[in-house]
Amino acid sequence: MVQADRRPVVTLAALYGTGGAIVGQRVADRLEVEFFDRAITSAIAERTGLTEHAVGAGDRPKGGVDRLVATLARVSDARTATGRQVERVGLEEQRLRGEIDSFMVRAGRAGGVVVGRGGAVVLASLPGVLHVYLDGPQDGRVAQVMEAEQVDRRTAERLVTSHDRARREYVWDFYGVDGDDPSLYHLRLDAVALGIGACVELIVLASRYRTGSER
Repeated sequence: MVQADRRPVVTLAALYGTGGAIVGQRVADRLEVEFFDRAITSAIAERTGLTEHAVGAGDRPKGGVDRLVATLARVSDARTATGRQVERVGLEEQRLRGEIDSFMVRAGRAGGVVVGRGGAVVLASLPGVLHVYLDGPQDGRVAQVMEAEQVDRRTAERLVTSHDRARREYVWDFYGVDGDDPSLYHLRLDAVALGIGACVELIVLASRYRTGSER
């Protein structure tokens, strides 16, 4: 049974153009917990000694060792990524993944809203956590990106496609899981149809029920 005094934890997987970062921040404000988005990047960078750019590269649209080769090569001041360097990059990527996992587990204990980075997988066994998936028709998400980022349709389509692919590859490469699997989530919302305000209200209500504060 979930204890009523447990701090709320929400993981949010969001397709590009659904306003995931905005929804996450507003949910965190409503639940009075920390919002972990850029916070994860800066905290992991501090613990590992890597640059924030290197940590953030974990979300770029590349897979496996290739994802961190460029940034980790700069950190190690290497000219190439062959032989021993490739092995080192692989170890650094594993260490980075472990640090991200550990950081999210600590965030889970203290309460918070975590956007992306396979949160639904890492925190799957945490009691009372709410796992949310924001999606919506691609055309609608493209239109929202055009408006929010003031870009043309072709650019918006490219952004939506590349970011969605990067998110899926990240979860698959790091955890061997299909990040779109419905069984990972308690709540799936069409953010295009509902809008940010309604998504925030529904997530906050669902989280409070998960922690027992609305029972």
